[in-house]
Amino acid sequence: MEVPKVFISYSHDTLDHKKWVLELAIRLRNNGIDAIIDQFELQAGDDVPHFMETSLAKADKIIMICTERYVNKANNGEGGVGYEKMIVTSNLLKRIDENKVIPIIRQNGETKLPTFLSSKLYINFSKNDEYEFNFDNLLRTIHKTPIFEKPPIGNNPFKEVPKESLNGDIKLINETLKTIANLQGISHFTESIRVSQILQISPVMFKVIGIKLNTLGYTKWVNGNSYITITDKGLMYAYENNLIS
Repeated sequence: MEVPKVFISYSHDTLDHKKWVLELAIRLRNNGIDAIIDQFELQAGDDVPHFMETSLAKADKIIMICTERYVNKANNGEGGVGYEKMIVTSNLLKRIDENKVIPIIRQNGETKLPTFLSSKLYINFSKNDEYEFNFDNLLRTIHKTPIFEKPPIGNNPFKEVPKESLNGDIKLINETLKTIANLQGISHFTESIRVSQILQISPVMFKVIGIKLNTLGYTKWVNGNSYITITDKGLMYAYENNLIS
């Protein structure tokens, strides 16, 4: 598994702010992210601009911690020379893919971003009581693991599903649908294990067939996949194809 590499850009506003950034970097590293900051990497006498440019080039993401001072430095194009000016300037960032940048807001008053990032979505860490929620958001963004996965597009409920879309399994699918319909009767659902036993197929194979039926809109799982129910669409399909009488 490839570990995402993240460069953290920030201004040395106060000792408390430096400590906050350090703790953020440590926590990111503890959660599977190779967080890079000057406090880990640099010692007196090191070439600061070289460190910044090489770190930016190899990073998968760049976290910009936007305090008021950081935004002013970025907008004024002040460089990254010396510990107190460790900041990615607008001139340097013009050579970087802006999709790599994740702005983080840590401000007391009006929310501000560097001008060249003013249209970007940001994560607001200004309120301490919202830290955990926003840290989870940051982790998910870097790991590309959103809370809500986009569901697949189902079938048009008003359009007939062509039989060839059943991928050659029409006989087994029809028999499964018939069994579900007969076992369910006028009940709301039937046990998945009973269906697989009557069809004499393994529970795993029944789950595969069930997934295909669900995709077609003919059935739905109930209580995980312990139970299955035939939909109105599935019932009409079974009736029109003489699977039930």
